Amino acid sequence: MIDPFGRMVSYLRVSVTDRCDFRCTYCMAEDMTFLPKRDLLTLEELDRLCSAFIAKGVRKIRLTGGEPLVRKNIMQLIRSLGDKVKSGALEELTLTTNGSQLSRFASELYACGVRRINVSIDTLDAAKFKEITRWGDLARVMEGIDAALAAGLKIKLNAVALKGFNDAEIPDLLRFAHARGMDLTVIETMPMGEIDEDRTDMYMPLSQVKADLERQFTLTEIGYKTGGPARYVKVEETGGRLGFITPLTHNFCESCNRVRLTCTGTLYMCLGQNDAADLRAALRATPDDDLLNMAIDEAIRRKPKGHDFIIDRDHNRPAVARHMSVTGG
Repeated sequence: MIDPFGRMVSYLRVSVTDRCDFRCTYCMAEDMTFLPKRDLLTLEELDRLCSAFIAKGVRKIRLTGGEPLVRKNIMQLIRSLGDKVKSGALEELTLTTNGSQLSRFASELYACGVRRINVSIDTLDAAKFKEITRWGDLARVMEGIDAALAAGLKIKLNAVALKGFNDAEIPDLLRFAHARGMDLTVIETMPMGEIDEDRTDMYMPLSQVKADLERQFTLTEIGYKTGGPARYVKVEETGGRLGFITPLTHNFCESCNRVRLTCTGTLYMCLGQNDAADLRAALRATPDDDLLNMAIDEAIRRKPKGHDFIIDRDHNRPAVARHMSVTGG
């Protein structure tokens, strides 16, 4: 699949549910209204959609949410996609999780062919973790990380840089990750969905984060890639990798190889744009994939060049109305 700007689309992110057992303040309002379960695609339908994308050249699939591991019977889908990894039809199956369910599922994830996961964690302070997630338990997440590492999963920690909250903690997060053989990626907060707070109060450009880190660490640019948008450096003092995802200060659109599928069958060709394609109708219209393939091809032809995220006092409303949990991280 080639978009209008010559970029090959080989990476599909699938939000298997918009539900989450946390309510992170920069991501959701506390009193969220989630989709009725009847609106969600079945796991079999999600599997069929993923298979159609694989047949059209997708080589990597990341399962997201919400929190993907709270979807009932989600391992059914993961086992099926894992079989495609084992057969060589799919190069990699990964997922992004908040870690709350990892102690239950880590071993099974590895058995299904998952080798690498992202865990979102913004602080190592239990009280602050409760504050930022509202409903989260840091000890439970740490148990999940331990279980995942013991199962053989490679972990990358994702931390959203939040001014006045965790900016002073990023060196500690880095040391914690690298001491355990994990990568760390820091991310700028994204203006998606109405939340209970003003994002301009939280926003911290990663140029400032990097400058602060360089007072303590030697950061060497490297060409490491995972298929996602992070730009990586090596931290010479720890030997570990540190990634930066900068959707606002330096967007990553020029090399975008991704599209995002929601749990209702809506395909977003860009995280920061509203244009979307309804694949559910094509999926359910006929038992064969002809209409579905046509709908996918038509959507890829509309993939935009990039997004226009801005956060400042003049643009403190969300760039798009939907929450990140709808589209998938």
